[in-house]
Amino acid sequence: MMQSAAIFENLPYYTNRNGKGNGMQIGNNFMFKQHYPLVKNITLSALYSENDTDQSPLKSNPATIINLEKESNDEKIKCDLFEGKWIPDLNGPMYTNWSCSLIPDSRNCPKFGRENVDYMNWRWMPNECELPRFDAKTFLSIVRGRKLAFIGDSLARNQMDSLLCLLSQDETPEDVYTDDLDRYRTFYFPSHDFTLMTTHLTFSAAKKVNGSKTAMFDIHLDRIDDNWAQKLPTLDYAIISIGQWFNRKNYLYEGGKVIGCIYCDEPDVPNLGFPFAVGKALEYISDCKECKALFTLARTFSPAHFEYGTWNEGGKCNRTSPYTEKQVEYDFQLEVRKSQVKAFEKIKKRRGGKRFEILDVTRAMLMRPDGHPDINWYHQYLQGHTDCIHWCLPGPVDLWNELLLAVLQSKDCNVWDSLQ
Repeated sequence: MMQSAAIFENLPYYTNRNGKGNGMQIGNNFMFKQHYPLVKNITLSALYSENDTDQSPLKSNPATIINLEKESNDEKIKCDLFEGKWIPDLNGPMYTNWSCSLIPDSRNCPKFGRENVDYMNWRWMPNECELPRFDAKTFLSIVRGRKLAFIGDSLARNQMDSLLCLLSQDETPEDVYTDDLDRYRTFYFPSHDFTLMTTHLTFSAAKKVNGSKTAMFDIHLDRIDDNWAQKLPTLDYAIISIGQWFNRKNYLYEGGKVIGCIYCDEPDVPNLGFPFAVGKALEYISDCKECKALFTLARTFSPAHFEYGTWNEGGKCNRTSPYTEKQVEYDFQLEVRKSQVKAFEKIKKRRGGKRFEILDVTRAMLMRPDGHPDINWYHQYLQGHTDCIHWCLPGPVDLWNELLLAVLQSKDCNVWDSLQ
């Protein structure tokens, strides 16, 4: 039986449009400067006027100049994949809930009553270039003979399910392993000798009070999940997704003893904060001496969009179109992103030859209140609850894998060298 906590890891602690937040203040925005061999966007950008000159927390400094080696005259353009806007996509999604049999019922929104499917018909357009549509053949050629794991919370599983559907357009994977709680999954693409899996990160359990489970969790920072610890040295790629786990009231343990907490106010328990917990989780990768070939990508926080209440207090997310930058509310979720980046950059400096990159999805996903299941999903133990955390498939979450492909094409040195 799957525990309900594995589905809604953070529900009681999300802020919402008309409810109370957690009191955090917005800090400075971070800029991620990446170099990607992309195609200059002329046609699409000409269709949209840039009348918005207001400065907002989503704005950042000019991006790094990119040299497009394959363009004539060595033309240089600026491009930050993570800054842009959502535009209508006349091509529609790359798969549907009918063409992909691997979509779980918890993400299959049309199957469970969603009539408006416009949320499928948008694409992300970076400000200064065009992000190509996902190409399954290209992705599978890059990962041939390798292993990739999505590690962390249930949003990691959400991204894996998206990738499975995208890749199944080229090759149908074999379902190799599923544990009793459906937390650990392994798929294999025999034609490309590619293994795709998902697993949790640290050992955690719902905190019990008087014998009953609560919405709080006990997280043992020094007890890395056995399934994950055994597989880490064998991986070529690790996509880390840990924002949901630590963005709630947690009690942190080391050596079996409480050393602190997150989002708590107790006299005898120090509030160590979000960055501390994230940093501890990432240290394990940095300290792994057998993981020198590992390429680690950390995905930033994926925002929720509850309005008029929380998940169990009438909250909903039934919007049918994306926000513009002017409509986005810059609440504590950007502060969570900032904490993630701070912890990640600290680990990156002590990487010891390991490769680290980041997938900054927070700003793009803040604009997509229309992409969540809301009430259009099914889970036998959570019937009637609203889901404004996870993402419908197909939907905005497919962007994460388009960005992943772009980063792998550009940053995986072994593959890049073989293409020269």
